[in-house]
Amino acid sequence: MKMSNLLVLLAVLCLLGACKGNSHYEPINNSDSVAMSSTADSVATDSNQPKLVKTAEMNMKVKDIHKTSERIVALTEGYHGMVMHHHMQSTIERSNDISRSDDSLMRVSSFTTTANLTVKVPSDSLEHFMTRVGKLGLYVNVRKMDVEDMTLAYLSNKLKLESRSEIIAQQKQGKIIIKKPADVLALKDDMIDQKVSNLQTDDAVRNSIVDLTLYQSNTIVKEVIANDDPDTYRAPFMSRFAFAFTNGWNLFVDLFIGLANLWVFLLLGLGAWFTYKWYKRRQRATLSHI
Repeated sequence: MKMSNLLVLLAVLCLLGACKGNSHYEPINNSDSVAMSSTADSVATDSNQPKLVKTAEMNMKVKDIHKTSERIVALTEGYHGMVMHHHMQSTIERSNDISRSDDSLMRVSSFTTTANLTVKVPSDSLEHFMTRVGKLGLYVNVRKMDVEDMTLAYLSNKLKLESRSEIIAQQKQGKIIIKKPADVLALKDDMIDQKVSNLQTDDAVRNSIVDLTLYQSNTIVKEVIANDDPDTYRAPFMSRFAFAFTNGWNLFVDLFIGLANLWVFLLLGLGAWFTYKWYKRRQRATLSHI
């Protein structure tokens, strides 16, 4: 009797083991517990590493913009940073031309020069970097630093990424069916955007952006330039007088030649004048006989 009971018990245990091994379903509670544990681990990890993004701004007056800009570039490279933007511009405020001779002028110009730089430096060295940059100028007009806490936004993107990754994994395993392929592509695009956004946040946390504005006092520049007014270019007096005498004689000759070309009209005029005189004398003679 005892032997038969033992055989029945062994058979039941074998049957239970076979059923457990051939099961095609995964308990939902297990996946939920894994997801919850990973979420809890993520929250714990991110809470220990806050995502603080630092940005800074500085406006200052310098003695020489060109030299100061070169020093800032060298200082940025010394901190293993990078110059993201560098723009320098000179604007003429006033200009005056002073005549030196008939063909040259002295141009006196007053212009102002400004420069804008955007640099990226390691966040740990931001305060020290700005202090050293401030010492390069005559004085600082504006110095500002802002800190933005991106921890929650970073965590939100990470949790959404994990959730979408789980959905994609279940779709590949056939546990869920997404009828429209466009929905799958939209999920993957969202995953890419969230991952890239977090990578950008990580870079912004490691490296800070600093906007620098430099200006200096107005600069005076004197330069000798050619006179571009044609009316000021004249020949010497004697040359102009000789030219006038020659030109007058040429005009007289041209007039004489022009009159010579009109000899027919002159001849007709003389004939008409003599005819008129003859007619007048005859008329007076007729009246005297009467």
